[in-house]
Amino acid sequence: MSEFDPLRALRVLDEHGVRYVLIGGLAAASRGAPIATQDLDVCYERRPENMERLAAALTELGARLRVAQVDEDLPFVLDARTLAAGDTFTFVTTAGDIDVLATPSGTNGFDGLVERADRFDLGEGLEVLVASLDDLIAMKEASARPKDKSHLRVLRALAEEVEQPDP
Repeated sequence: MSEFDPLRALRVLDEHGVRYVLIGGLAAASRGAPIATQDLDVCYERRPENMERLAAALTELGARLRVAQVDEDLPFVLDARTLAAGDTFTFVTTAGDIDVLATPSGTNGFDGLVERADRFDLGEGLEVLVASLDDLIAMKEASARPKDKSHLRVLRALAEEVEQPDP
């Protein structure tokens, strides 16, 4: 297992010109939620030229398909054509685990997310689009995984706090 280095992974995506929106635990943490995560989740634009750039970035990161309860490498061709044939992929990379989703649960995909996303400066010239708090909540509601229930309480509390006017 590689050391989790999401900033390096995001920088590689940025250097390749990949269009994506940061989602998942890192997006929630960026918005102030005390949620720890050990993987990077992004929603990618499905235009062919963007999938070419995404495949190139993942190749640079040494991406290998990650499948639960399967230890050996599975045959997998990492290119735009393969990305176009699927929707969600989970990878092990030299920067840690990365999940790439075209249509995260509870969303209509990149085009909807990007409209409501905010640009965050992560330092050293790296700026990323981060999914809105409402979209993060919608994704957690739709996935209904056990760990998402506790994250959902945290995100809803954060949303209430954000909506409260300053005294």
